[in-house]
Amino acid sequence: MKYSIFSVQDHHPSFKRSIPKLYIEVLEQGILADQLGYDSFFVAEHHFHEYGAVPNPAIFLTALAQHTKRIKLGPAISILTFHNPLTVAENYAMLDILSNGRVILGVGSGYLKHEFEGYSINPEEKRQRFDENLFVLKQALAGQKLNFKGKFGSYNNVQTNVQVTQAQIPLYVAILRSEAAYYVGKQGNNIICVPYASLNDFSEIKDLYTDFKKGFSESGKQDPQALFAFHAHVAETNDLARKNAEDAFNLYVRTRLYAKQQTYNDVLQTGLHLFGSVETVANKIVELHKIGIDHLLLLQNFGMLQPELVKNSMKLFIEQVKPLVQQKISASASN
Repeated sequence: MKYSIFSVQDHHPSFKRSIPKLYIEVLEQGILADQLGYDSFFVAEHHFHEYGAVPNPAIFLTALAQHTKRIKLGPAISILTFHNPLTVAENYAMLDILSNGRVILGVGSGYLKHEFEGYSINPEEKRQRFDENLFVLKQALAGQKLNFKGKFGSYNNVQTNVQVTQAQIPLYVAILRSEAAYYVGKQGNNIICVPYASLNDFSEIKDLYTDFKKGFSESGKQDPQALFAFHAHVAETNDLARKNAEDAFNLYVRTRLYAKQQTYNDVLQTGLHLFGSVETVANKIVELHKIGIDHLLLLQNFGMLQPELVKNSMKLFIEQVKPLVQQKISASASN
């Protein structure tokens, strides 16, 4: 199993924490994640609302790259619908150079109404825009010279002059609806999924993952990769996890526009979380492993949760949950 950190960086103006303070807190968590041995650190891109305070993840991650050594860095996601794909390619090529080849790239089409309105983009065009821009982005990241006329952009003998240091940037496409898993897989793309936003119950994760693998197999490619993101908070007991995280999670939920509003109690019922004691969280991860999922993104900073509680959960996860999961998986394999 691989474990990574994912930060939406939700900002709450009615509280006293400023955006500069939020950035400092999350940078400190990224440095700690590097020290603890998390695989990757992902940052969301959002605009024009307190739900997310990072409009350009490449800038934030470049700052983090200067304070870390081995952890991979990436957006979850870069919203291709809103930007010239050549600019996106240049931004993350620079990050790849400045981080010594640590970029892992999540991309998506966006879904928030106010963001489309802010950029004056018709949301009905988002799928076509995304597909076209993803094609251009892949060509640019591969160092190819572009001669292409699309519906939304034309490229005449153009090539970016800053190239990535990796042989190939790992790339993942975000899905918001479960039925998209098959189609994104069939295009030969890896996926990022947030089950909390896409599904109604933990039992549905298996079907989504199976559909993705089926589509990916039909693409003719091998080695499908999927990132599954869960809100997470680990404490010494289930009750303490609730005490620490319930109000913060409910605050986070209230900032999510146009989406189902699931409270802490709701997600406990659906199972779409990683909240609880070391044993509780480890057991849930073992179930995910049985499905075949092997890389989790942990949203441990949400809703004004105190920084020390976030850091303590990050440490408990690596120092106690991770080895317990491995122990349980090994014991199951030997039976």
